[in-house]
Amino acid sequence: MKPAVVLIALALAAAGCGQDDEQQAPPPASGGSLARLTVTVDRDGSGADKAKTIDVRCDAAGDSRACRALARLTDKAFKPTPGTIACTELYGGPEVATVKGTLRGKRVDARFSRVNGCEIARWDMASKLLEAAG
Repeated sequence: MKPAVVLIALALAAAGCGQDDEQQAPPPASGGSLARLTVTVDRDGSGADKAKTIDVRCDAAGDSRACRALARLTDKAFKPTPGTIACTELYGGPEVATVKGTLRGKRVDARFSRVNGCEIARWDMASKLLEAAG
């Protein structure tokens, strides 16, 4: 294979790990809350520092900083990276986080880390929410 073809193939694979264009998140169902979530962020992974946990309760986007962040997120932010996706082997740090509860009436049980390019992209997608927690 020619070097140019290999470089193009690698670039296309890496592009699959990035974020899509920003999508407008749907509003919460009428009469329901935007979110009822528990967000835990551990900045040093399995290190000595204790994880920080917040409960996020939102009826509207303006309720708090975390609620504003949630209002901008789509369901995609909480879905795990498919096993069929090639991810760049980058290490973004030891941080880990979990988000559990409901968002727009849908169950959420997500884990975030920064162990490779795809997971870093997921972390970045949810970063405003994770920063509000820890």
